[in-house]
Amino acid sequence: MTAAIQMLDLTKHYRSLFALDRVNLEVPEGSVYALVGPNGAGKTTSIKILMNLIAASSGHAAVLGVDSKLIRGKAYTQIGYVSENQQSLDWMKVGDQFNYLRPFYPTWDRELEDSLVRQFDLTRNRKIKALSRGMKMKLALASALAFHPKLIVLDEPFGGLDPLVRDQLIEGLLDRASDSTIFISSHDLAEIESFASHVAYLEEGKLRFSEEMANLTARFREVELTFDSEHALPSPLPLTWLQAKAQGAVIRFVESSYEQHKTEAEIERLFGPAREIAIRPIGLRAIFLATARKGEEV
Repeated sequence: MTAAIQMLDLTKHYRSLFALDRVNLEVPEGSVYALVGPNGAGKTTSIKILMNLIAASSGHAAVLGVDSKLIRGKAYTQIGYVSENQQSLDWMKVGDQFNYLRPFYPTWDRELEDSLVRQFDLTRNRKIKALSRGMKMKLALASALAFHPKLIVLDEPFGGLDPLVRDQLIEGLLDRASDSTIFISSHDLAEIESFASHVAYLEEGKLRFSEEMANLTARFREVELTFDSEHALPSPLPLTWLQAKAQGAVIRFVESSYEQHKTEAEIERLFGPAREIAIRPIGLRAIFLATARKGEEV
């Protein structure tokens, strides 16, 4: 599968502070790829390098097969980019913004524009400065979708929005997912989990994992062991066991590389037979928290 985005040993540092540290990432064409991580992890830095808004210190990045350092002018006619702090043309009316943008995009679709205006409940004769933050994000997204971009890049688009607005933005995105690759950074893990096909986790500028969402959720499990008597945690624990805790006769941990027979055999080897073994799937938020806390322990 062709990559819409590639990062090879991508690094950005400010003197001794590394915002990105040798990040390698490949975003397949046609995917809905989520980049997650705590504040300061390097998500916005990555996107700014991809969009040629800042320069990398070293390494390589490519967007739609073009070196990111060459992304300018006509290259943006294939990329729909929306950032959390996107500046709007507040002195214009909504319809004026569409009128202003159309000539820059040869593939601008007036019928799609009209459809997005209806879908996002936009009013063409309303001043942009009078719009709420949620309506401004709708306008920004409609403007980024109306020309059928090959790649849609969204930097924290859901921050501070109410659930109804988030749902409308996601619906608008998914309506275009078959035509574009979507690359999105967000803290809204519950929403991301509902529609992303791939996910990558950045922490302190380092890429901790990058994989298909289905594979990720399949390999993480919450495990609870119940014994007939009190048990302590053995040392060392398997490296794939996260957040291990012992409380009397109960031991809990998150298995980050779950395989039924292998995991059960490891439990038997370390503890002997358990009276009860409960193994449960966990969501993206729990995976995120378990991985982040593992990073704090290292």
